[in-house]
Amino acid sequence: MKLVTYNIQYSKGKDGRYDLGRISSALDGADVIALQEVERNWPRTAMADQAAELSSLLPDCYWVYGPGFDMDASEKSDDGVVINRRRQFGNMLLARWPLTWSRLHILPKLKSIDEFTMDMTAVEAVVDAPKGPLRVWSIHLSSVSRRERMVQIDKLLDLHDRATATAGAWTGATDIRGDEQWSLGAPPPAAPHEAIWMGDFNAKPGGPEYDAIVGPKDPVYGRARYADRFADAWAVAGNDEADGVTFPANRNYTDRRLDYCFVSAALAGRVRSARVDRDAEGSDHQPLWVDMDL
Repeated sequence: MKLVTYNIQYSKGKDGRYDLGRISSALDGADVIALQEVERNWPRTAMADQAAELSSLLPDCYWVYGPGFDMDASEKSDDGVVINRRRQFGNMLLARWPLTWSRLHILPKLKSIDEFTMDMTAVEAVVDAPKGPLRVWSIHLSSVSRRERMVQIDKLLDLHDRATATAGAWTGATDIRGDEQWSLGAPPPAAPHEAIWMGDFNAKPGGPEYDAIVGPKDPVYGRARYADRFADAWAVAGNDEADGVTFPANRNYTDRRLDYCFVSAALAGRVRSARVDRDAEGSDHQPLWVDMDL
């Protein structure tokens, strides 16, 4: 199974042009896709519904969109009728198979004084994959400070730790006092504990954020894998942690590796390969591809 994560920067390419066609072309052949910085109703992208447009460009995929930033973008017509719109910015998950259920998680945000900060998002879903249900996430952490990212990672790890107890979108009996319309007569949806986190973590490998997810590096044993934490698919595939730049240098930043696919430690043995698409021009980030036996 081919997985890819891509921060699309609302389709603003390296040449400054907005073009969702370049984004969809870069995703060709993917089975599961995690996108970040997908927006709806922003003037800079001509009030486009990028989630809907991407779904049209990728018609073979099921999808779910989750906004973190959500503001009013409504207006009134000349006759006084409200044209309701929301200005949204968030994450998207797409897959070749149905997304049985999904959840939107608004990550913790700290009120800043000087820097612009906004609500960031994690979208969780279970893919009804051919070899069994697969829990996948599209995650975008704050770019402002390590302190804020650590709070967000603590939240994500807590959600992961409680996944078995929480289970899926609904549990229990298939009816409520004889009414099966809630479940449509189906059993509770599958909710595997093991998970795949994909997204823009805005953190470098080897830093505190990275260590919190995969464990600190011991001088003798390296990064010991524990059942309740994750492995970096890039490193598991045989690549050096320090390689794999996904955010090429620009006038403000040096080369950085910010985008990751973290897999539950129990899934690490299923990683086959990982690569960065260095040719994609549709964003300031590069897509990260991971091939897994799933």
